[in-house]
Amino acid sequence: MSAIIGYYLVVIVCAIMCDSIFEWILHRYLMHRPVRFLRFAFKKHTLVHHSIFRADKSYHCGREADKRAIRMAWWIGPVLVAVLLLPCAAVTIPLGLWSVLITFGVVSCIYFSVYEYSHWCMHLPMTRRRLVERWMVAFRFLNGHHILHHRYMEKNLNVVLPFADFVFGTLLTRAPKPFPQPKGEMVPDVQPLLR
Repeated sequence: MSAIIGYYLVVIVCAIMCDSIFEWILHRYLMHRPVRFLRFAFKKHTLVHHSIFRADKSYHCGREADKRAIRMAWWIGPVLVAVLLLPCAAVTIPLGLWSVLITFGVVSCIYFSVYEYSHWCMHLPMTRRRLVERWMVAFRFLNGHHILHHRYMEKNLNVVLPFADFVFGTLLTRAPKPFPQPKGEMVPDVQPLLR
């Protein structure tokens, strides 16, 4: 029994790390750079999202019309999971490891759902905290992490788990220079530490 639990824990951890790396690659190379046939992500994210939501008080959604610029298109999540599962399927199906493929798929669906919901909560805070803000221990840290991304777009490319930011050297925990950052109960201070 414990061997089975250990097996699934390894698969879950590997899936989460792959999801973080995949999120980082997409964010850096598709969402922040115009790619010939895939310009949709760049336009929607860099040209629209980053022009509306900056690292100042505009980080929080101020107008009803801007809400649509927070989320990805509805079809992006399923497409991302399908693309992510292709290499996994190429390895697991010939070996008959269907449980690995299914577990990987479920974890990836959860990961990108957490991405969407957390990102929504970051840009549209409520006076009464939502479940993710109350129970997700790292929400304040991730919110600050994301604020720094809006200030320095080549840094902090992960939203859910900054594993890939750490691995690829794009992790920034504090701003190098002071800036007028947003305020709020779930917004940590990301200003430089005084020496």
